[in-house]
Amino acid sequence: MTMTTLPNQGNRKGRMLAIAAVLGSMAILAGCANDTASSSVYTYGQAQREQIVRTGTVEAVRNVTIQKDKTSGAGVVAGGALGGVAGSAVGGGTGRVLASIGGGILGAMAGNAVENQMGKEAGLEITVKLDNGETRVIAQAADVAIRAGQRVRIISGNGPSRVVPM
Repeated sequence: MTMTTLPNQGNRKGRMLAIAAVLGSMAILAGCANDTASSSVYTYGQAQREQIVRTGTVEAVRNVTIQKDKTSGAGVVAGGALGGVAGSAVGGGTGRVLASIGGGILGAMAGNAVENQMGKEAGLEITVKLDNGETRVIAQAADVAIRAGQRVRIISGNGPSRVVPM
């Protein structure tokens, strides 16, 4: 009696698991990509809520970087999976295992760095002198053109404050 086995059947399963892990990680990353510091975006919970409006004049505008507070970890997972798969293609035996581990570690580090860079957004720090004499400073995404001397509204209430042109 002769048994026939398919070559590399174990490798195929491992690669399929790695591909599934990468795709799952990408789905997690896409699901976490909805945080915004835009003055034009409201969450569902902020819609249809009364807001307080104050008017004033922009005294100064400064460019800033807005960084997300924390990462989802998807960059580490996806990078580690891709690095591990890439490393497994190198060498054989113990060398392949070491290459897989090294590739996984280097991939995880690279994935984390990429995710951290994706979590940065150009922003503005806007100083507004209100009509009542008070001064307010608000940082928000640089998606609306605002300049010194411009009349603006500060919209505040259930959530973040926003500076919008009049």
